[in-house]
This record gives sequence, C-alpha cells and structure tokens, in this order.
Amino acid sequence: MTAPRPRFPLNAWYAAAWDAEVKRELLPRTICNKKLVLYRTEDDRAVALEDACWHRLVPLSMGRLRGNEVQCAYHGLRFNERGRCTHMPSQETINPSASVRSFPVVEKHRFIWVWPGDPALADPALVPDLHWNHDPAWAGDGKVIHAACDYRLIVDNLMDLTHETFIHGSSIGNDAVAEAPFDVSHGDRTATVTRWMVGIEPPPFWRAQLGKPGLVDRWQIIRFEAPCTVAIDVGVAPTGTGAPEGDRSQGVSMVVINTITPATDRACHYFWANVRDYRIGEQRVTTDIRDAITKVFREDEIIVEAQQRAIDEHPDHVFYNLNIDAGAMWARRVIDRMIDHELGGGVPLRVAAE
Repeated sequence: MTAPRPRFPLNAWYAAAWDAEVKRELLPRTICNKKLVLYRTEDDRAVALEDACWHRLVPLSMGRLRGNEVQCAYHGLRFNERGRCTHMPSQETINPSASVRSFPVVEKHRFIWVWPGDPALADPALVPDLHWNHDPAWAGDGKVIHAACDYRLIVDNLMDLTHETFIHGSSIGNDAVAEAPFDVSHGDRTATVTRWMVGIEPPPFWRAQLGKPGLVDRWQIIRFEAPCTVAIDVGVAPTGTGAPEGDRSQGVSMVVINTITPATDRACHYFWANVRDYRIGEQRVTTDIRDAITKVFREDEIIVEAQQRAIDEHPDHVFYNLNIDAGAMWARRVIDRMIDHELGGGVPLRVAAE
C-alpha cells in the first residue's frame, strides 16, 4: 500500500511556542505529527524532547523536572537535555540504548523554533526573519490559535486578502480590497503579493489608527517564506502624501506576523503578532490592537475550520483557482518542491532564504 504524500516538509524550522510559554515546567506540543515536550533548563535554555519514555512510552510531559532532567512519572527514569537516560530504578547499569530523541531548538524573534527533520541540516540561519517582533522601533503583541485545519488553508487565507471585504467588513475590510489590482512575484523560497488601494475610504479599523479625516492610500504587501511563514506589511496614509512613492511619514504602518506550524495533517498552531511603528510606548494601544485583531482572526478561524470539515466530507473534490489565488498557488508550489526534495526528487531549494 502506497504511503500518502506528506503535507509538510520536515527539514524546516517551525515555531513550537511563544518564548513566554516555555518555562521551568513541562509543556507538551505536537509538531509535524511528532509529540514533543518542551521545557527550560536552569540556565534558561529551551529544550525539546520526544514526549515518550524509552521504557514504556508514557508521555514524559506527565512527569516532572529534576534539575535539567525530565523524570518519567511511571518508573522514574530520568533523561537529560540530549535525551540520554541518566537513571534507572533499582539498577546501576544503564542500558546504552536508553534514550529519547532530542530536537534542535533555536530561540529567536520571541518564538521557540524546532527542527523536526534531519538534525544535521538544522542551520539557525534558516529561521524566518521576523525581527519586527523584538525590534525596539516596533511595538505589538500576539497570540497562538490552535486551529482544526490543514496549515496550508491558513497560508491560502493570508496570501489572498480579498476575503477581508466579505469576512472582515466591520473592521479591516471594504469593497476596495476585493476590487483593487495586485501584483504577484516569486523567488526560490518566497512568494509576494503586492496590492495598493489609492484614494479610498478607510475601513473602520484603519480610520481609527490614522486619526485623520479623508481618503487614504492603503497598502498590503504579503511575503511568504517557505514553508509556512507570512509577514504582511500593511498601512494607510492620507491620499497624496507620497506613500505609493515610498514616503509613509504621514501614515501608519504595521507588520502582521504569521507563522503556522503543522500539528497533524488536520490541525495546526497558528502563531501571530501585530506590530506597529507609531505610538510604540503606549501599552494601551498595544492591548487594544491585539484584542481587535484577535476578533478578526477568530472570524478567519471559523472559516478555515469549516472549510476543513467540508474538504474531509468531499475528499475527491477538485478545486478551481481564480486570479486572486495566484499568491497561494505559488506558496503551495514552493512547499511541494520542499516535500519533493525530501522524497528524493525535484530540485533542492537554495540554502539561504531570500
């Protein structure tokens, strides 16, 4: 029987948690169909181990920390941060095969990143660039959504923002989004969708952020980086003040940070943040925007989870693409190339991200 085609590559960095989620306690999390347990050592380093004791497969996340080691809740076997067993009950000799897998970990841009594939390929330089999330020139916050859908459905959603007109009409969307032309470009590991809306009425959210009357020029520059990170440069400026030509000084800018990690074939962890370059010292603004965007993304979550249920009910349905799907199509092609390469075919992607 032929194994089903994988839905995600393994040789990639995936966000496993926000940095603040990983503490001096055991955090279970499923990444790419692999059950992991995350924790911090006494000197604050993040660790990711296979969440199954070598002895009887009891989840290590049910145990407790003993110094830098995890002690299994069932028989007390202890494993260090490299996954090696250091203690067995009632015996001095430790079976040399007693170990659990340890996964490469990088802490960067306020996320804990895990590499579920070949550890020899885990180059920290390949962590997606989301520097805005900790840059002092920007301020913001975000959350994680545990969504019951294929992670690619969220990538599709982010690469085509025309849905804002119909799903988010009371906040960030209006007719201009669906009607404005856009350009699509792509690279070896990336796809970019650029849309400018010139001389439009601002939707409610953006009118409040700008705090000025009149028409605006609005931009959405969506950049996908394989396999599942999307950074969206968005903002508005009063019409005629030069934003399309590169002068945004009269407007307000944000970057919507999105990185989506497969949990299973039909579930994912959606990490997002919304950061801005104005009023950066005002925590109330940060909280208000985070709460507003939480409601917006909840609307997306409802849609993609309903879509996943429908896909499961109609497994043979063939989807047809519209012009607005161009960015999502390129993103999927890049993902497929990564999977093909891991399966032993196709052209390898360049080592460094663009």
